[in-house]
Amino acid sequence: MAAPQAPMAHPPLTGSTRVLGTLALSAATFMNVLDSSIANVSLPAISGDLGVSTVQGTWVITSFAVANAISVPLTGWLTQRLGQVRLFIGSVLLFVLASWLCGMAPNMTLLIAFRALQGFVAGPMIPLSQTLLLSSYPPAKAGLAMAMWSITTLVAPIMGPLLGGWITDNISWPWIFYINVPVGIIAAGATWMIYRERETATRKLPIDTVGLALLVIWVGSLQLMLDKGKELDWFHSPLIIGFAVVAVVGLAFFLVWELTDEHPVVDLSLFKRRNFWAGSLALSVGYGLFFGNVVLLPLWLQQFMGYTATQAGMVMAPVGLLAIVLSPIIGLTISRVDPRIYASLSFVVFALVLWMRSHFTTQTDFATIMVPTIIQGIAMAGFFIPLVTITLSGIEPSRIPAASGLSNFTRITAGAMGTSIATTVWEDRAAMHHAQLAEAINNGSPVAVETLRQLEAGGMSHQQALGVVNNLLTQQAFMLSTQEVFYGSAVLFLGLVAVVWLAGRPKGGASADAAGAH
Repeated sequence: MAAPQAPMAHPPLTGSTRVLGTLALSAATFMNVLDSSIANVSLPAISGDLGVSTVQGTWVITSFAVANAISVPLTGWLTQRLGQVRLFIGSVLLFVLASWLCGMAPNMTLLIAFRALQGFVAGPMIPLSQTLLLSSYPPAKAGLAMAMWSITTLVAPIMGPLLGGWITDNISWPWIFYINVPVGIIAAGATWMIYRERETATRKLPIDTVGLALLVIWVGSLQLMLDKGKELDWFHSPLIIGFAVVAVVGLAFFLVWELTDEHPVVDLSLFKRRNFWAGSLALSVGYGLFFGNVVLLPLWLQQFMGYTATQAGMVMAPVGLLAIVLSPIIGLTISRVDPRIYASLSFVVFALVLWMRSHFTTQTDFATIMVPTIIQGIAMAGFFIPLVTITLSGIEPSRIPAASGLSNFTRITAGAMGTSIATTVWEDRAAMHHAQLAEAINNGSPVAVETLRQLEAGGMSHQQALGVVNNLLTQQAFMLSTQEVFYGSAVLFLGLVAVVWLAGRPKGGASADAAGAH
C-alpha cells in the first residue's frame, strides 16, 4: 500500500525548522488534550451563569467526549480523502472556531452543541500530530519525536484543572475557551509554513455512510451510558438499559458491516496484527486505570480530606516532573531497548504507586500524599512511547494514520470507562462499608455511647451528635473504599505486564515505518 506514495517521500526536517515544527504540532496537541479536562472544575460557574443545574452542566463534558470518540477513528479515511497536512490544519482551525463559539454561547443548549462540534473536529488532531511529527525526524530519532509528543499529553491533563480553576476564579469561564484562539491560529500558521510542501497523496474513496451511521449510534450510546450511568443508578434505569442495548446491537452490526465493506470507514483489519491488538489492549486498559485513579484521588481529597480544588491540583501537578525529564531519555534509547521492558517497568511502577496510596488514611499529611505522585512520573515516562511503538510496529506507512486513529479511539473510550467504573465501585463499596460501620453504633457499644455523651456534653442535641458521628462514619467508609480501589488497580497493573509480552519485539519499530510515510 505504501508504494504509490514513494514519489511523495520527503527527507526529515532539520535545524530550526524541525524545532518550530515540533513546537507547532505540540501546541495543537496540548490545546486539544487540555480542553478535555479544563472545563471540569469550571462546571459550577458555567451552570450557575447559564441557569442550569450542575448535573445538566456535565453535558458540557459529555458532548465533547461523545463527538471526539466518534471522530477519532475516522482519521485514516479522512486522511486518504484530504491529505494529512490539509486535514490537520483544517482540524486546528475548526477547533479554534468552535472554541470561540463556546465562549460566546448565550445558553446551555448552544454551549453543548458547540462543545460537540469542538470534540468532533478535534478528532484527527492527535493521530495526525503523531504522524507529522514522526515524518519530521529521521528513523534513528523517531523515539525522541515521540518523547516530545508524549510530554504534551502528560502535562495537559494536569494543567487543565489548574488553569481552568484559575481562569474561572480570576477572569471568567468563557476564557477557558478563548485561550485556544491565539494558540490554534499560531499553531496552524506555523504548521502550514513548514508542512504545506509535504502533503500526502489523496484518493477519492466513497463515503461509507452506513458504517459512519453505525459508528455514531454505538459509540454515542456507549458514551452516554457511561456518562449518565452513575447519575441514573445504572441498570436500574430503563434509559441506561436502552443505551446499553443500542450500543451492543449497534456494535455487532458495525463489526459485520466494516469487516465486509470494500471501503470501511474504520480499518478493523488492523486487529489481525498481534502487536496492534496487544499494544492497543495494554495501552487502553492501562490508560483507563490511570485516568480512573486520576479522577478519584482529587475527589477523595476535596470531599473527605478538606482539600480545596487548588490544593488537590497541587497534589496532582508534580506527576509531570520526572516524566518530562525521563521521556527524552526513553525516546532516545527506545530503538536499542526492547519497548516491552520499558512498558513492563512502567506498569510495575504504577502498581507500586497505587499500592502506596492504598495505605493512605484520614490522618495522612500533604507531603506523604505527594510522594507517590512524584514517583508516578517515572511510570508516565515509560507508558506512551513504548506502547505506541509496540502498537504501530510493522504497519505500512500509508496505514499509520488509520492505526493511530483506531488506537487513540480505544484509549479514549477506555479512559471514559475507567472513570465511570472507578467512581461507581468507589461509591458502592463506600455504601457497603458505611452500612457495616453503622451496625456498630448502638447502645451496646461503649465507644459509641461515650462519643455521643461527650458530643452532647459539648452542647449538641442528640440528633446533632448522631450527625457528627455519621459524618465520621462516611469519611471512614470512603477511606476504606479508596484504599480498595487503589489496591485493586495496583493488582490489575501488574496483570498488564503479561499482556505486553503477548506482543512481539518490534522489528525496526513503528517509528521507522511512520517516519517513512512521507
